[in-house]
Amino acid sequence: MVLPSLWQSSFDYKISTDVFEGPLDLLLQLIENAELDITKLSLARVTDQYLRHIQALSDQDPVEVSAFLVIAAKLVFIKSSILLPSSQETDDESQEDIGDQLTKQLIEYKKFKNIAEWLNDRQEKGLRSYFRVASPPIIIEHLDLANVSVYDLIDILMDTHFRNENETPLSEVVTISALTIKNRIVEIKEILRTQSEVNFSALIAGSSRMDVVITFLSLLELVKNHAIQAFQENIFSDIAFKRTQNLDREFDLEL
Repeated sequence: MVLPSLWQSSFDYKISTDVFEGPLDLLLQLIENAELDITKLSLARVTDQYLRHIQALSDQDPVEVSAFLVIAAKLVFIKSSILLPSSQETDDESQEDIGDQLTKQLIEYKKFKNIAEWLNDRQEKGLRSYFRVASPPIIIEHLDLANVSVYDLIDILMDTHFRNENETPLSEVVTISALTIKNRIVEIKEILRTQSEVNFSALIAGSSRMDVVITFLSLLELVKNHAIQAFQENIFSDIAFKRTQNLDREFDLEL
């Protein structure tokens, strides 16, 4: 026994009720209200309720109501097959085909209905971006040299070779300071041998930014090895350095 497809209906098909939009909505609602699983047995149990609802659709367009009748015919067939089981193998196979087909279609419909409700909720909330579920596609790039000649390659080579011809050499852009931390420590020691105290501002007067950094690191090494002491009277005031008894002691730089 072959019944028409569950999806056959008119192009502008719509049932105007407060709860249901179509036969699948009705059937799904009846099963969920009865708290039943979507199986052939649950379809048979809600058949009577489904038929009672169809009786209220007598004033609707017959073409539109026909979609309800397709499902009703399947439900009646499933219920009659369960109540009056046949001993013939063909009847069992037909019952299984109709019941499984309707169950699978109803499960698939519920899946798409839930997705539609989720999309509608995001639309109402203004959430119009959706995360990627699948992994990003792997795009394999191929170098197409079909329309490239030897002369094109020569032009590319010449353009690449002479592109930086007029740029300033790196040796003129970046200069390397001749002052090292080791040499600066020697200089600071010589200054403190002649005077007991010196200010940080005096040590960096007229120095470049790189020399200021080297002087600062040199002072930190001297303080760490107790060769000098640092003093500051007030916050943000100039830092003064005084020599100690270990000024002339040799130490290794940990740089």
